[in-house]
Amino acid sequence: MAMTMTGEVQLQASRQVVWAKLNDPDVLKQCIPGCESLTMLSDHEFEAVAVNKIGPVKARFKGKVTLSDFDPPNSYKISGQGDGGVAGFAKGGAEVKLSDKDDGTLLTYNVEAQIGGKLAQLGQRLINGTAKKLADDFFARFAETVKAG
Repeated sequence: MAMTMTGEVQLQASRQVVWAKLNDPDVLKQCIPGCESLTMLSDHEFEAVAVNKIGPVKARFKGKVTLSDFDPPNSYKISGQGDGGVAGFAKGGAEVKLSDKDDGTLLTYNVEAQIGGKLAQLGQRLINGTAKKLADDFFARFAETVKAG
């Protein structure tokens, strides 16, 4: 089952500050919903473990996250895949773009994701709603982290 999401978040910080936080593993770990660990494998690759509940299915996903297509401090691509055991798998990517707006930075994102296994059997409305909530939670936490300095 495939899905796409787009969104934007207005942040009250310069593009350079937002860019630095988008590339900080400690910040990302704080912002990823259900993240138990985020280990840096190289400058642009991480191993992540996250626990999330999607409808009646609670799964522990373990996978890799890769950052690519860098255009500092304007944009990059984040992609990853995770295995949730019997619950199934998830993989996808997001294009993240930063631009100056209203004395701060406008972060826009375009996400494409795919799931399979038991998760795909839950129904598209439930999956899309949960995926949107997870994305909203990530960017709300990220905005709070940026605001806190």
